[in-house]
Amino acid sequence: MYKLRELEQKDLDTINKWRNNKELIDLLGAPYRFINYEVDVRWFEHYMKSRNESIRCAIVDDMNDKILGLISIVSINNLNQSGELHIMIGDCENQGKGIGTFAVKEMINHAFYNLNLHRIELTVLEDNVRAIHLYEKCGFKYEGRKRKAKYKNGKFVDMKMYAILREEI
Repeated sequence: MYKLRELEQKDLDTINKWRNNKELIDLLGAPYRFINYEVDVRWFEHYMKSRNESIRCAIVDDMNDKILGLISIVSINNLNQSGELHIMIGDCENQGKGIGTFAVKEMINHAFYNLNLHRIELTVLEDNVRAIHLYEKCGFKYEGRKRKAKYKNGKFVDMKMYAILREEI
């Protein structure tokens, strides 16, 4: 099946291809921009120096360690025991196979029971129905809307806000 492991430098080739895939980035809150490999190397180095503020995991096939996606909790705030969830399943042929459900549930458990977080939040593009279904299926509750919060493909779009609390799982 699948497993999570901490992101490794060997994953950067694949991640850089995903981050340069416009169709994939169009599903995410991040803007599309050209990202060269050296930018991702610096991104990874920054992560390694600031691991107390985030955790970044590769979602991999547990038989061959092939990277299928990324899942992260960033902006970890130890005082408020909170963090923000991000996920990306890299190749379209791996979407819709339960990989995201596995990864989100694993990361929620890790955040609540190993990192001692109490709240995990996220934002999602209002028209990303597949992601919204995933988050609701995993127990996230809708908390509101950020109106015209992201500029995507020439227009501003709304972001939906979701969160889950430790006592809700």
